[in-house]
Amino acid sequence: MPLYEHVFLARQDLAQAQVDAMTENATRIITEGGGRVAKTESWGLRSIAYRIAKNRKAHYVCLDIDAPAPAIAELERQTGINEDIIRYMTVRVDKHEEGPSAMMRRGDRDRDRRSGRDGDRDRSDRDRGPRGDRDGGRDDRGPRPERAEREAQEAR
Repeated sequence: MPLYEHVFLARQDLAQAQVDAMTENATRIITEGGGRVAKTESWGLRSIAYRIAKNRKAHYVCLDIDAPAPAIAELERQTGINEDIIRYMTVRVDKHEEGPSAMMRRGDRDRDRRSGRDGDRDRSDRDRGPRGDRDGGRDDRGPRPERAEREAQEAR
């Protein structure tokens, strides 16, 4: 049977339990059509590049599917009818990706960067002393006039 990746974006105001129910519904459609869902990944609530139907965020879900074409057609039909799904895309692939998808690996990589940012590095390089061109003095502009003198100059 051919292999597919099916990604759908659900409305931002849905609870995670409702998104999980929609994922289970998609899995049920595939199994009734004679296929199987190899992997399910919920990428969570993420910002989208542009507003879609007044939504700025969406719940992302990815399904790795091994199913015949009629089952995929039924899944896409049901997905198009569902008002809670704002976008979907099904792509035929040669083989499914082993392990977590690129979106899930990206989150791990970002978490690793953040954890290394605070704990491991020596912070002694922060105090580098005064800069040569900014020593804090007013030598290049002369002494500061007194307040009374400034107000008199402004009044003229």
